[in-house]
Amino acid sequence: SNGNLALFSISEDTSVGTHVYTLNGSDPEGEPVTFGMTFDKGSRDYFSVEPKSGNMTLIQTLDREVQDEIVAFVTITDGRNKDAASGSSIYRVQAIDRDLGSGGSVTYYLQSTPSTKFTIDGHSGVLRIRAGESLDYELSRTHFVTVVAKDGGGKYHEKYQVMTSTAIITINVLDTQDSPPLFVGTPYFGYVYEVSVPGSEIFTVFAKDGDQNNPNAMHYSILSGSDGFFIINSSSGCISLTSFPVQLKNELYELKVGPDGFSDYSITTVTIRVVDLNNHPPTFYGENGQQNRFELTMYEHPPEGEILRGLKITVNDSDQGANAKFRLLLVGPSRVLRVVPQTVLNEAQVTIIVENSSAIDYEKYQFLTFKLLAVEIDTPERFSATADIVIDLLDTNDNVPKFSSEFYIARIPENSPGGSNVVSVTATDPDSGLWGEVKYSIYGSGADLFLIHPTSGIIYTQPWASLDAEVKSKYNFYVKAEDTEGKYNLAEVFVTVLDQNDHPPEFNQNFLEKTMIIGAPVKIEAVDEDAEEPNNLIEYSIMKADPDNIFDINTSTGEIKLKPYIRSMEIVQNITKQKDCRWSVVVQARDRGSPSFSTTAVVKIHITEAVSRPMAAFLMQSRDNPMKALGLTVSIITVIVLVTVMISTIMYFRNTKSNRITPARRIIRRRPKEQRSWTFRPRFGQSDQSFGKFFIDDDSSDNHNTNNSSPRAKPPAPSAPVLPPPPPVHSRPSERLRSVPTVSGSLASRNTSRSSNKDGSGISSALVSELKMRIEQKINEANQGYYY
Repeated sequence: SNGNLALFSISEDTSVGTHVYTLNGSDPEGEPVTFGMTFDKGSRDYFSVEPKSGNMTLIQTLDREVQDEIVAFVTITDGRNKDAASGSSIYRVQAIDRDLGSGGSVTYYLQSTPSTKFTIDGHSGVLRIRAGESLDYELSRTHFVTVVAKDGGGKYHEKYQVMTSTAIITINVLDTQDSPPLFVGTPYFGYVYEVSVPGSEIFTVFAKDGDQNNPNAMHYSILSGSDGFFIINSSSGCISLTSFPVQLKNELYELKVGPDGFSDYSITTVTIRVVDLNNHPPTFYGENGQQNRFELTMYEHPPEGEILRGLKITVNDSDQGANAKFRLLLVGPSRVLRVVPQTVLNEAQVTIIVENSSAIDYEKYQFLTFKLLAVEIDTPERFSATADIVIDLLDTNDNVPKFSSEFYIARIPENSPGGSNVVSVTATDPDSGLWGEVKYSIYGSGADLFLIHPTSGIIYTQPWASLDAEVKSKYNFYVKAEDTEGKYNLAEVFVTVLDQNDHPPEFNQNFLEKTMIIGAPVKIEAVDEDAEEPNNLIEYSIMKADPDNIFDINTSTGEIKLKPYIRSMEIVQNITKQKDCRWSVVVQARDRGSPSFSTTAVVKIHITEAVSRPMAAFLMQSRDNPMKALGLTVSIITVIVLVTVMISTIMYFRNTKSNRITPARRIIRRRPKEQRSWTFRPRFGQSDQSFGKFFIDDDSSDNHNTNNSSPRAKPPAPSAPVLPPPPPVHSRPSERLRSVPTVSGSLASRNTSRSSNKDGSGISSALVSELKMRIEQKINEANQGYYY
C-alpha cells in the first residue's frame, strides 16, 4: 500500500487468493472513490480488485518462465462518475528495444509543455493525470501528449550513443454530469407597467446544462424576492405578475431564480422594475450589475462584421413608454466599430460590431478607447448615460518583414579573397515577440557566388568564389527576409565587380612587318583585356628605332609615320645605304592603370614611294589592310549596279508612256477646179540660197532638163498650198518634244506657151495630186517614226 505499483514485484510461487497490494486514491471534491482493474486484450486476468477497499488479490497461478511481466490498468472513479481525478491511470505505452544490456532498457518521459496535465511512469510507461490536475470536458475535449522512449545507451561503432523514439497520444475526454446549468443573457431585467394586469408575462429566463454533450432538462423556481407578487413557469421559465401594479409595495424587485436540484452558484437574479414617471436615466449593466466601464482583450484585425462577444453590455431605462426610448451612440475612432441597436425602447443587449478591421492594428494602438452614450430622444429631461469601452489588443503575425530599401547596390574589387564582405541588408518586422525575428536568405541566377548570414544580413562571397570583371562584372539576385511563420519580403541586390589592372597590353605578334608609303602612316594595335577604363586604355611609344629619330608615333592610335622632313626616296637613300629600305622600330604599349603594365613589339617597316597611278597607290597602301580594299571594291560595284537599275527603270517607264497611240486627225482642203494646178519640184543639187525652195512646172515642162540653169522671168509667187496639220500629241511635261520632219520650198511660175491648154491643166492637176500623196507619205512615215 506504500510502494509504487509500477515497480511492483511478486514471487511466482505466490498462492492464488493472496492479498498482494492495496490501491489508495482520493477525490479532490471529497466524493467516495471506487477502484477497478483491466488487462490487455487477449491477456489473462491475474488479479482482482475490491472496488471500495482497493485490495488486489491474486486469482491465477504465476509462472515466470511463461510470462515474466504482467500489465494491468487501474481505474479510479468517484461516486458521481465525474471526470478523472489526479493520479488516475489513463494509458500505458510500450516501446520495444531489441538490444541487450543497458541499450535494451527503455525509460519513458513526456516532452514538456507549459500546460501539460499528465505525467508518465518512466519504467512502466503508464500515463497518469498529474497530481493536482484534473480533466474538464467543458474546457478541453482533447489533449495531445508526446511520449519519448529512451534506451540506456551504449557504444556503436566505438561511439557512445543514446537512441530515442517518440509517439503522440491523443486523449479524448468524455463528458459527465459535473457542470451546473448556466443562465443565458444575464443580467435579467423585467418591467411592470401601470397597465399590466395579473397574469402578465414579465420576463422569461433561460438556462442550459453545462454538460452540453449530455444535458438534463431544466426546471425553474423562484427562490426568494417575489413577495408573493410573481410566479414562474417551471418548464418555460416565464415570470408572470399575480397582482395589479398598484398593489406592488416596492419600485424594484430582485427575484432569485434557479434550476431545481443545483447548488447556489446556478442561481441568477431577475430585476423587475415598476415603471412610473420619467425619473430614471438610461443605465448600463454588465455581468455584475450596474457598470460604466467595460474592458475586452482581443486579437488585432478581427474579421469585419464580427461581433465583440466578450462585451456583455445591457442598457436599460426604467421609465415607461416614450420616457424609456433612447438612442445609442459610439464615440471614438471613426468607422472602426458600430453599435447595434441604435434606437432602444426600455432595454436592449448592446452589440458592438467590427466595421474597419485594418484600423484595429496592434502596431498602431495597443488599446482602443470608446465612449458608449445612451441619450433619451423624446423627453424634455434628455437624460443620458455614458460607459467607457476599453479594448486591449493582442498582437498577431499580420506584417511581413520590410527592407530598409527596395534594392541594394554594392561594389567589390575583382580578385577579392573568398569570404569578403559585399553589402549588409536590413529588414525589420513590426510584429512583436517571435514573429519579429527575421531570417535572411538569397536566391537567383546571380547568387551562386555569394552567401548571407541568416541573422545579421551580411552578404559575403563564397569561400571558393573568384570574381573576375573580365568574365562577368554585373551580378544581381534577390535577398529574402522571412519571419518565423514563413511570411517574407524580397529586395534586389546589384553587385558590380570593380575592374583591377590585372592584364597587360598584348600585340598579336611580337614581331610585325609593315609597308609604309612615304607620306602615309602604318598602324599597329595592341589589346588590353581589362574590362574598364583607364585599365584598358593604351599609350604607344617608340622605345628604339634603327636608324634613330626617323619615325613618330601617335600615342593614342598607334599610327607610325616618318618625320615631316622625309618626303622622298632620295632622302631615305641618303639616310640608309640599304637598297630594300627596311627599318626596325621597337614599339611599347603601356596601359593607364595603376600599377601600369606594358609590352613591346619589334616592327619591321619597308619604306616605298607612292606610285603615279591612284589605284596602284591605293593598293599599296591597303596591302597591310586588305579589308579596306575589299570594302572599296564592293562599294564601287554596288554604286554601278544601283545606277544601272535606276537608268533601266527610268527608260522602262518612259517607253511605256510614249507607246500610247493617240488618233491623228488630218484636214485636206481641195482646190477649186477653176484654180490652176501647180507642180512643186525642189531644186536639189544647187548651192545657192534657194536650196529647199520649190519651183512650179507646167504641163510642158515634164521633160525639161533639170540641169538647165538659164534664167527665166519669175512670175508673182502664188500662195503655197496649206499642208495638213500634224497629228495632236498629248505630251507630258517630263517628255521632250520631238521634231517632225517637214517639206519646205518656194513657188516659181514658168511661162509656157501651153498654159491655156486644157490637157496641160489636167497634167498639172495630176502632178499636184502626186505631190500631195508624196507629202502625205512623208508625214505618215514621220509620224510612224515619232510613235514607234
